[in-house]
Amino acid sequence: MADSSRETAPAKTGAGTPKAGTGTAKVQAGTPQAGAGTSVPDGRARAWARDALRWDTVVGALLVVLLLCSFSFVDNFGNALNLSFLIGNTLPIAMIALPMTMLVVSGEIDLSVGSTAGLAGAVMGKLWNQGMSIETIIPLCILLGVVCGLVNGLLVTRLGLPSLAVTIGTLAAYRGIAQIVLGSNSVTDFPQQYLNFASDRLGGTFVPQAALPWVVLLVVAAVVLHATPVGRSLFAVGASQEAARFAGIRVKRMKLSMFVATGTVSALTGVFWALHYASARYDNATGLELSVIAGVLLGGIDFDGGKGTLGGAVAGVFLLGALQNVMSLVNVSAQSQTVVTGVLLVISVLAPRVARQAGRARARRKASAAPPPGALPATG
Repeated sequence: MADSSRETAPAKTGAGTPKAGTGTAKVQAGTPQAGAGTSVPDGRARAWARDALRWDTVVGALLVVLLLCSFSFVDNFGNALNLSFLIGNTLPIAMIALPMTMLVVSGEIDLSVGSTAGLAGAVMGKLWNQGMSIETIIPLCILLGVVCGLVNGLLVTRLGLPSLAVTIGTLAAYRGIAQIVLGSNSVTDFPQQYLNFASDRLGGTFVPQAALPWVVLLVVAAVVLHATPVGRSLFAVGASQEAARFAGIRVKRMKLSMFVATGTVSALTGVFWALHYASARYDNATGLELSVIAGVLLGGIDFDGGKGTLGGAVAGVFLLGALQNVMSLVNVSAQSQTVVTGVLLVISVLAPRVARQAGRARARRKASAAPPPGALPATG
């Protein structure tokens, strides 16, 4: 950045008055300005350091380090079957993380995603038991997700209720409806070709076939969030709703659409869950919302909205998934894994706030140390 504190040439004074600064003008002209020879490299270095220290970049680096250490020191981690399990178990979290990222960027949250997925799976099992074709059931389940997201969105945007409270309520309501629909039954006899698609791998690789639709969703979500007016509007809404309204953004409609998108993908995830694990139960995807939100916030999405990247959220989700996989391989109990997830969730919320406060403190120190506007430089 240019040095804004450098003085401009003084105004012309009267004819009989010596001109301020004339004794130093030649020295300044013949001497390189401070930092003139290094401003571009210094600026690039500062930009590189700023990018390297971004939270999402740090999370991506941690993911790489964890994978390298796991390949080197954890038995069976590099096994193709284990890697397939890792990706397959992380896919439900990664699917919902895409719309959840957009929703949190807009300043809202949805805690009912796991229950929506469970409800979709329960309805899928119920309709299959009643003889309906799977080709009809899947679109109906996705439509159910649209309705669930619409209910959440209308309660938040039309009634002005806080999304945290609303979705805690619908978390319980949707799970209760799922239990009413399917009871304690478990449906497992879905068509084999659908079970194969949800669980088989691509050729001789460790990549599940179901990863391909997720990659398509990822590309679409990344383009929408980072390369379209819709994405810019979401960031604007999350940063300041009032400013976004003054800018002509339809804040309520924008948030409502994100709730609907989150509900839709959650229901699709519920269908995938039932097929991947070959079991439709009312308690499918219980606790999934904790993993989704932990991964998204761990990836640098600001809980208050307006900041973050989709790449960071995806890195956070897979960092969490890889960590859980490693803990399973070294026989860490499920309860301890839940504790680790909770601790990471707290850290992911706390760390950005601490970083912002530290940044504000540095800015205040710089402002107090800078000379007041219009002050002349000291002369010898």
